[in-house]
Amino acid sequence: MSDGDGDPTVFTSTSLPSDPRLLATVTNAYLGTRVYRDILHVNGVYNGVVGDTHRADVPSPVNVRMAVPGVDSLAETFTLDTQTGTFSHEVQAAVCTATQQIYAHHSLVNLMAFSITVRRSPHTTQPITVQLQTPFVPKSQDLDLHQGPDFQGAHYVHGQTLVPEVQGGPRPTLHMLWTPVPPALTLRGEEQERCWQFLTAVAGSEEEAKRSYGEGLALAAAGRLHASHAEAWAALWRGCHVQLDAPLPLRQALCGCLFYLLSAIPPRHCPGFLFHGISPGGLANGTQGEDYWGHVFWDQDTWMFPNILLFYPEAARAILEYRIRMLEGALHNAREQGFQGAKFPWESAATGREVCPEEIYGAQEIHITGDVLMAFEQYYRTTQDQKLFREDGGWQLVDAVAQYWCSRMVWSEEERCYHIKGVMPPDEYHARVDNSAYTNAVAQRSLNFAADVARDLSIPVPEEWVDCAEKVKVPFDTEGKFHPEYDGYSPGEPVKQADVVLLGYPLMYPMSPEVQRNDLEMYEPVTEQHGPAMTWSMFAVGWLELKEVQRAQGQLNKCFDNITEPFKIWVENSDGSGAVNFLTGMGGFLQAILFGYTGFRITKASLRFHPAFPHDINKLKITGVSYFGNKLKFTITKEEIRIKVAESLLDPPACPLEAVLEESGQRFPLCEG
Repeated sequence: MSDGDGDPTVFTSTSLPSDPRLLATVTNAYLGTRVYRDILHVNGVYNGVVGDTHRADVPSPVNVRMAVPGVDSLAETFTLDTQTGTFSHEVQAAVCTATQQIYAHHSLVNLMAFSITVRRSPHTTQPITVQLQTPFVPKSQDLDLHQGPDFQGAHYVHGQTLVPEVQGGPRPTLHMLWTPVPPALTLRGEEQERCWQFLTAVAGSEEEAKRSYGEGLALAAAGRLHASHAEAWAALWRGCHVQLDAPLPLRQALCGCLFYLLSAIPPRHCPGFLFHGISPGGLANGTQGEDYWGHVFWDQDTWMFPNILLFYPEAARAILEYRIRMLEGALHNAREQGFQGAKFPWESAATGREVCPEEIYGAQEIHITGDVLMAFEQYYRTTQDQKLFREDGGWQLVDAVAQYWCSRMVWSEEERCYHIKGVMPPDEYHARVDNSAYTNAVAQRSLNFAADVARDLSIPVPEEWVDCAEKVKVPFDTEGKFHPEYDGYSPGEPVKQADVVLLGYPLMYPMSPEVQRNDLEMYEPVTEQHGPAMTWSMFAVGWLELKEVQRAQGQLNKCFDNITEPFKIWVENSDGSGAVNFLTGMGGFLQAILFGYTGFRITKASLRFHPAFPHDINKLKITGVSYFGNKLKFTITKEEIRIKVAESLLDPPACPLEAVLEESGQRFPLCEG
């Protein structure tokens, strides 16, 4: 990685990638597309029966290419500005500059828009024409679309998805209004500059679609449409600011990861907005046969969620509310397999039923249920939001997960402990194994958390929960002082992705530094070199915890093989296969910086931190860290740590904070400002 002083927030190129999967995405919490793609997707709108259900393809009116005909020398640039969430295509010719901007409006989430601005060069007077090319046809393989009457100059279609996920299940209706796109636009001879705006509004009701379109028109008429979008992004970045004094490629990767992840989260101050989760490739992807059909996995809860929670607990809560709404499906999944409680699906879509096309994963990769509950635990430890558990369905989910784990365990008389048999660990190279170290440890953590919440809510704790948590087997080799991945694992067997190393972080399973080192050294050389992108981030966090900073950076640098140019789109595997715009890999990378470099750990009693930097990083400043209703600013150098309470969001203020030095016990009160 080379040094450089360029702007890490703006990605510019004179050409587009040859692989269209690697084009920039423009999304908000409700709508998403790749630029120049003929379809867009709507959050939570799927079509197809269980194993075939996928994001419904909606024809995209924003798929428009701009060209300036009859001009010999053109200078073209394509730019993604992560600060304003805007993709731009600029054409510079002798007679004019033409700019197209494309964006999914960040605060008006039912709107996507593009604009064409033509500005003539000095000393030219002739009319200038810009051609617009669009393959748009208002038809879909997933929706039964019908044309309705025009509205305020916009065309209108509406229709339902064709096939529900389960018999009798929901078939969402969509309503779409869009500004018709002419084949050409002309700047007249007397005009110096002109901007044309094109809006698309999509909603679940005609009323909402018309209201959103009308609101967009009013903002466009006032010259405020793009400005209001950019202001919403500016507000988002103010609450989530990460500055690294580090080489440019690392800063670019950080900005790109934050941008794509923040694009996916629910908007602030929209209490009625129903969020439907985040899939591995985000809302721009997920058509049939692509990006796991847009399903929601542990990728959301384990890999993306901690980063979102650190800055935006209200968005994190919306993710948990999605899981609560899916509880009925999870209860069904457990019953279907003959167990009690709730088993969350390996792949989730509209109902919470298992929708994985391949039965083996849905049946065996049961650690997902513990992963979901770990997100609830991290949220509770960070916010102390008891209302989620007392009134909003959180306790019912916690209770059901604890019941599931107890029913899934069997007592071994021989070993005098509980076993969990016939599972697939995170390492998907191995199926139907007994006592996966990660699965059993996350089950134990689920049960301990369920007992803690019960006590806080003054609910009696079932003895079975305590017994199962205390006596579940987590495999450990006492001679070699390491954790075998499962019963019968032989050292040296290939591993697909991060598995046992997750015991250290994020599980924080109790172990000595010697054991943690042994686990890292055992699994690092046998883990698939070109496997899923989030793997090396977790090895990096492990080495940072042991203060082996250069070894950690060597692992983190492997992630750059998964980042493509020019728009910093991640691919799941470094050979280019798998999901694209792989938010899971980005989430792992962000955790390596936000939890690895800082040493942040969310525990029952505190937010701990113990920084460790590689040699080429001198300073890390993180603004907007949320803890107990406070917004904190951390400035960390190799010599010192400064902590400032930027603001207290609760009235009356949350319990007062203090920084404590663990070794000396010295305490520093933290007051607002």
